[in-house]
Amino acid sequence: HGKKNKKYTVNYYSKARGSRNTIKVEFEGLVSSLMRRYKETDSDYIRREIEQYMREIVCPSCEGARLRPEALAVTIEKQNIKEITDLALNKVTPWLKKLKEDSKEERNDDSLTDQEREIVRQVVKEIETRIQFLLAVGLDYLTLNRTARTLSGGESQRIRLASQIGTGLSGVLYVLDEPSIGLHQRDNQRLIETLINLKKLGNSILVVEHDEDTMRQADYLIDMGPGAGMKGGEVIAQGTPQEVMNDEKSVTGKYLSGKTEISAQEIRKISKKIVQEQISKQGQWGSTTPIDSKLEIIGAVHNNLKELNVEIPLGQFVSITGVSGSGKSSLINETLSKALKKHFYNAKAEPGIHKEIKGLDNIDKVIDIDQSPIGRTPRSNPVTYTGVFTQIRELFASTRESQSRGYKPGRFSFNVRGGRCETCQGDGLIKIEMQFLPDVYVQCEVCKGKRYNRETLQIDYNGMNISEILEMSVDDALEFFENIPNIHTKLETLKQVGLGYIKLGQSATTLSGGEAQRIKLASELSKRSTGKTLYILDEPTTGLHFEDLKKLLIVLHSLVEKGNSVVVIEHNLDLIKTSDWIIDLGPEGGEKGGTIIAEGTPEQVANTAKSYTGQWLKKIGVN
Repeated sequence: HGKKNKKYTVNYYSKARGSRNTIKVEFEGLVSSLMRRYKETDSDYIRREIEQYMREIVCPSCEGARLRPEALAVTIEKQNIKEITDLALNKVTPWLKKLKEDSKEERNDDSLTDQEREIVRQVVKEIETRIQFLLAVGLDYLTLNRTARTLSGGESQRIRLASQIGTGLSGVLYVLDEPSIGLHQRDNQRLIETLINLKKLGNSILVVEHDEDTMRQADYLIDMGPGAGMKGGEVIAQGTPQEVMNDEKSVTGKYLSGKTEISAQEIRKISKKIVQEQISKQGQWGSTTPIDSKLEIIGAVHNNLKELNVEIPLGQFVSITGVSGSGKSSLINETLSKALKKHFYNAKAEPGIHKEIKGLDNIDKVIDIDQSPIGRTPRSNPVTYTGVFTQIRELFASTRESQSRGYKPGRFSFNVRGGRCETCQGDGLIKIEMQFLPDVYVQCEVCKGKRYNRETLQIDYNGMNISEILEMSVDDALEFFENIPNIHTKLETLKQVGLGYIKLGQSATTLSGGEAQRIKLASELSKRSTGKTLYILDEPTTGLHFEDLKKLLIVLHSLVEKGNSVVVIEHNLDLIKTSDWIIDLGPEGGEKGGTIIAEGTPEQVANTAKSYTGQWLKKIGVN
């Protein structure tokens, strides 16, 4: 922490003079220095960097209310503004209704007078209207005081959409990027109805989407392809949904028409075959999860969970389902995942409140694959994260020209001095801090975005230098490194999870959450499985087309075939129907959620009338 006006004695050795010296200096303190820089800087980047060493705690003075006691002393119907903003959206409407319609007999000393009711009537009407727009896009479980940075991308997008509905504008073109992300099919139907209402007002809606229901409700479809990345960029089919279904060239059309489908039986058959081939090549791996073993979460009460007792079967593919806000993340991410990390790795994060977790001896490690970025700078990319870049650098260092020049693998790293461009320090980009605006990256004028200096780029392998390798797509690199097994194997895992189109050196800052998650999954797949690992994934189907989803399912089921356990939080019905076991939470979101509505095989859940997930599974033919 340091102390003001106090000088510390520092002994140091001077190489230049060859002598030891002593000086007295003031020491500001590490914590004080970071706090001062945090308060003084106008750069969002520096703030984010310093925030890594901070944690938020509830203010002990106001206890999270944000307001002074004088403001909190003002109440309406015995509730202050903090208590009202703590309510979920679906609970605010009844409170507002009470303000308008209370009979004189029901009023108390804290109720509004007739005159005050007349004054607030128009304000209440405006608030009700805005809340209805939020309810219409499936956000009824959010509280009024929910901070913007805790919202998912899908939630933020739907809030902006709700604000547009209220304007009543016409003649506007709305462009939405996957608005269905994070939505249960029931809530998704509400969203589609909202978009249709916007259209009826005289607006145009352009949606980038993989959701089947959204595609079926569209007036016009444009199907891009035929592949991804460099193999895409063409219009394969366009027209009404029926016209696209009739087009033999359209993969999307085949799935919509039912000519091609994701079959649970086929997925398991392919997965089993892949694992058997791996065993024949590599031999049997270590011990596997004991048959009929399970993890038991006892007394989970985090957020809206109602003292849940949950049994998760191990050695199986388990889907955690339920409407938005039903408690899926509270149960799996906040309680189970954090408790397991604390048990296996002594992680500092405290798990959600629960009594105990039984069956921990049935697994030997947990891997939580979330959608957080794989890095926050242009230097982080798929090959550095998966570790394959080490082998690529070693390959370049082994060439005859490299050896004659004395180049080691480090020469081909953009993280250290020697081979990198020092102007941009290997980023290929120069960051321009914009003070009150987000930082901007521009191409380095010296290396033209190639990251390396001229001498390093003179070294080539089969006609390609290191910068050109990083510009390759995974698909192209697989062909290029076909005869280099240790590189080819790791790249193959990226293709298996549907990422054949991304560039090897694609900056982490340009990857979506779903892409980052699948890169993490690929990294884990390239490691040797223990056979007793628990994999936890949160909505891994985000941004995936039917065909890519099929690839991902084969990968996940292959993990289970090896004896591992996979637990997935998901809304995608094509994934859910291939599960071995489903745990459906609900019945609604927020306070009305947090209980188990149904559990069992997809067929058992489909026959549970009170389960929204079951109702939708039945609609797609699971029974």
